[in-house]
Amino acid sequence: MLSSASAISIFRRDMLLGTLLRIVMLAAATACMAMNFLPTARSTDGTLLLLGVGMLWLALSYRSVKSQRLAAESTSLIATGQLEEAERQIEEALGSFSLFRATKMLTLHHLALLRHAQKRWQDAADLSRVLLKQRLGTIQSLARPNRLLLADSLLELNDVHGAYLALADLYRERLSLGEATNLLLIQLDYESRLGSWETMLPRGAAYKRVQLTELMPAASSARAQAFLALAAKKSGRDDWADWLRARAELLADPLTLMKDRPVLSELWPAKT
Repeated sequence: MLSSASAISIFRRDMLLGTLLRIVMLAAATACMAMNFLPTARSTDGTLLLLGVGMLWLALSYRSVKSQRLAAESTSLIATGQLEEAERQIEEALGSFSLFRATKMLTLHHLALLRHAQKRWQDAADLSRVLLKQRLGTIQSLARPNRLLLADSLLELNDVHGAYLALADLYRERLSLGEATNLLLIQLDYESRLGSWETMLPRGAAYKRVQLTELMPAASSARAQAFLALAAKKSGRDDWADWLRARAELLADPLTLMKDRPVLSELWPAKT
């Protein structure tokens, strides 16, 4: 299994090599075009040399597209729990040369997703931090899911302050529906660690939050509604607490919820 340190080293090396190669090929193409206008270079056909540079660019571009396809396929493998196959494809994609920065950054993001799915929180956090330091350019939209991934990993590592810093910028951005639901779950986890019970279930907007939890996958929805039930109980809103606890029980085993988040054991004292 590839360590995060090795993956980051490979990523940085390939990013540097890719940049240098693009500069060299651009300089070579410029020199080939200039040769046609220099009297001393008439014995050499600059057009043929330029064609050679173009063919090399196409060959390297094809390898880059192949690497990107391998990395892209890993997301469906992760989603279906085929983590070993996803590991193999990502390692192959990361180990193959790519001419384009975006391909390498996407591969590193997919590796962070894999490490998160494997519950290797420190590796996921390290990979996400490296990616967020890059100039994302055409894949700037990758920053939002990567920040969510970083925040969740840091919460698992009990780094509450680090999670706050990762989340802070997201509140000023327009999020997709999937990103908004992920943010809500992480935010509830974060606020429960601070004991911000009234903030978790704000009066006048409580039902809106509950509606948003209904759009989450079952396991995430169960955890989110359990957090809301705990917030209701802590706030003295027993009717909400009973209702939300019952909804969480329909979606997941309370023992599983308490194992993942011991703070929720207060909702089911008889099961502890």
